[in-house]
Amino acid sequence: MTETGIRVAVILGSVRPGNYTKMAAGLVVDELRARDIHVDVIDPASMQLPLPGTGTSPDAENMADIVRDATALVMCTPEYHGGLSSVMKLAIENMGFPSAMSGKPVALLGVAAGRIGAVKSLEMLRSICSHVGCLVLPGPVSVAGVQQAFAEDGSVLDPAVEKSVQGVATGLIDYLHQHVCPRMALEAMVREGTAV
Repeated sequence: MTETGIRVAVILGSVRPGNYTKMAAGLVVDELRARDIHVDVIDPASMQLPLPGTGTSPDAENMADIVRDATALVMCTPEYHGGLSSVMKLAIENMGFPSAMSGKPVALLGVAAGRIGAVKSLEMLRSICSHVGCLVLPGPVSVAGVQQAFAEDGSVLDPAVEKSVQGVATGLIDYLHQHVCPRMALEAMVREGTAV
């Protein structure tokens, strides 16, 4: 599998105008695209996602299709009141059952205003993603004091934060190259009858 065959869906967990989650996710998206990776950004702020148990919507079905077609996912959440955002949970709830996320490698990114970062929201997100069948990568990235890390225009102010957040992309790419791409290449060889 070539890099251009890799598709990553980046799911945003905030709808607040000017949110820091989208700013941090932008660093991941830029790093992935710089490596010739196809990226679909799923932004619930521009979607109509129904509440659980109330049916579906074209946006929800489109989101689930994008996730099903993705090689891997990046989940980006702020920390609100000691947990992940309701927006992120709503996106997950709209992935269907069994979840479109099932079997997907997932990298986690969290942002928070406080000094300890998004530790609690990332713990919750890891648990939920594991429960729906994702392969959650180790080493989630948590940005603490996020208001000091980014300017209002979204540019990063702290080189250490920039490197750490870009590491979400590079860590995911490394995982895909080491574990997913060789398996997919072998499966293709077996289907084509070229495997020895």
